[in-house]
Amino acid sequence: MQPPGDDPAGDRQSRHILDNLSSGVILLDRSLLIVGLNPAAENILGISAQRAKGESLLRLVDDEPELRDILGRVIETGDHYANEIRLGRTEVYAEERVVDCRVSPLDAGAAALLVEMTDVTRRSKISRENALLIQHGAGRQMIRQLAHEIKNPLGGIRGAAQLLAKQLHDAELTEYTDVVISETDRLAGLVDTLLGPGGPPNKQPLNVHELLEYVVRLIEAEGQKSVLFKRDYDPGLPLIDLDRDHMVQALLNLVRNAATALDGQGTITLRTRAVTNFTIGDTRHRVIASIEIEDDGPGIPFELQGSVFYPLITNRPEGTGLGLPAAQELLSRHGGLIEFESRPGRTVFQVRIPLQQAEKS
Repeated sequence: MQPPGDDPAGDRQSRHILDNLSSGVILLDRSLLIVGLNPAAENILGISAQRAKGESLLRLVDDEPELRDILGRVIETGDHYANEIRLGRTEVYAEERVVDCRVSPLDAGAAALLVEMTDVTRRSKISRENALLIQHGAGRQMIRQLAHEIKNPLGGIRGAAQLLAKQLHDAELTEYTDVVISETDRLAGLVDTLLGPGGPPNKQPLNVHELLEYVVRLIEAEGQKSVLFKRDYDPGLPLIDLDRDHMVQALLNLVRNAATALDGQGTITLRTRAVTNFTIGDTRHRVIASIEIEDDGPGIPFELQGSVFYPLITNRPEGTGLGLPAAQELLSRHGGLIEFESRPGRTVFQVRIPLQQAEKS
């Protein structure tokens, strides 16, 4: 890291310490232009110290609004501020990153601000995955208890309605018993959906791209032909041992949600990748398949993002709130997990499926 001003020999040890820190350290002038940075900051920003000098830090992070606000407040008040911010995709980094950012006032020649950045993306993802697994477990227990409580009396109601219908000789009255029987059958179907398919998955080697194309045909047959589908498939992805019915239902729920969010106009991108050294819960996998369903719709309301995998949670009047919990349940039977990130204009659901024998981390 090149400090501003002179470089006396007595500062070499300090520079050596800064250069070996795992946290990124960035010096800014009052115009928020970079005066200097250490190697860890070079890695976080994806730019060399030589190229970064004189550049706007905000330009390098796509004018991230939270960071812009923090820097402005420190310049204005002289106080210290810290926050966790998200850095968007760049030419260097294909995925969003979570950074723990601390900003302090500084008076060292041209440098007016000291910015410390620590990449906590992996830590944040592990915490989020564990939260999703806990949420899924609680939701699954709740949904099964609810389903059993509803299902037990349904058979009795349907049987009583059938017996009553046989005693009635007035066609107008039997219409009422027909409604009771019909609605009972509808509730029974809903309960079966809540309970999900029984038994272990019937796995066989499958091509996930063929499954995705089958799901697209189903969605288009439902009247969603105006939605544009884009494909970004990894041709090297191998066959995976999966239960076809389970996976079709899980992917159908996710793609249908995306299409509904677009309200008939927009783009859904289907993306597949092989990801190495990925941890799901407490299990580390050498290789997983990542299937992404991305839409450019309005996004999931912020207040719902922490609970979308709980049953009966939905922001659509016609929705049941069962699609995402059911999809998560079906993926859990394959040792997998569904994650998501959402903001206006971009929502991505990521299906993570292990390819190889797992190793406990």
